[in-house]
Amino acid sequence: MISIQTGDIDIGSLIRGAKQRGTGAIVLFDGIVRDDDISEMELEAYRDVAIAELGRIADEAKGKFGLLSVDIVHRVGRLAVGDNILVIVVGAGHRKEAYDGSRFIIEAIKRGVPIWKKEIRRDGSSWVEGDRG
Repeated sequence: MISIQTGDIDIGSLIRGAKQRGTGAIVLFDGIVRDDDISEMELEAYRDVAIAELGRIADEAKGKFGLLSVDIVHRVGRLAVGDNILVIVVGAGHRKEAYDGSRFIIEAIKRGVPIWKKEIRRDGSSWVEGDRG
């Protein structure tokens, strides 16, 4: 599943879906709004381009690391501290491929998918530049 959505992410469903014949390892990445002196975060995406790019990244990771499944779900809209932002679930035959594939995917997303975030603080707000993690 490749998705950009406003609602929360059903992580359990993604994990259950990744368990298929041949899967020996599942790696989950859950990016969360952290309390870095912010009260909320706002995320926007160029939806059609972002979905296409996420799909391309998933396909590249599958080919490069022999992954059996890749799910990427990114949220947009206003999120509070503790909310899920981005969930990546990778299934592979072995842990090395699963870990390497997951790392490749998150780094590729940070480099080039048109999704932007604004941090909202008590004293104002600002759009986050580039890859801050």
